[in-house]
Amino acid sequence: MPVEIRIPSILRVHVDGKSIVEVKGNTVGEVLQDLVNTYPGMDSQVVTADGTLHKFVNVYLNDDDIRYLNVLDTPVSEGDTLTILPAVAGGACSPSAERPTGSIASPLAGIDTGQNDR
Repeated sequence: MPVEIRIPSILRVHVDGKSIVEVKGNTVGEVLQDLVNTYPGMDSQVVTADGTLHKFVNVYLNDDDIRYLNVLDTPVSEGDTLTILPAVAGGACSPSAERPTGSIASPLAGIDTGQNDR
C-alpha cells in the first residue's frame, strides 16, 4: 500500500532532491526498507546496519512518534504519512563572535512575534 514519506532538506540529496516520496509496505520497517531499495543513498541514514532505528532520527507516523508505538513494527495504512526528522544539535559561538542584541534564535526567524518589542 502506498505511504508518503516527507524527507527533510538535509536528506533530499539521497532522494533526487524530492521533499516527498511514495513507497510501499505494511509496517514502518517495510516502508523504510522500500525507501532504501528505491533510493540506495538512504541506506544507513535512518536505520542502522543491525536494523534498528538510528538514535538521533525521529520518525513520525501521522504526527505520532513511532518510538511510542511499535517502532519499526508499527502498522501503516494506505494514505498514511511518515515524517523523518533527524535530530539537530546546537552549535557554539566562539568567544569573539557577537550575537545581535534584541534577537531570539527561533524556528520562527523572519516572523514578527513581538518578542523584540519589549
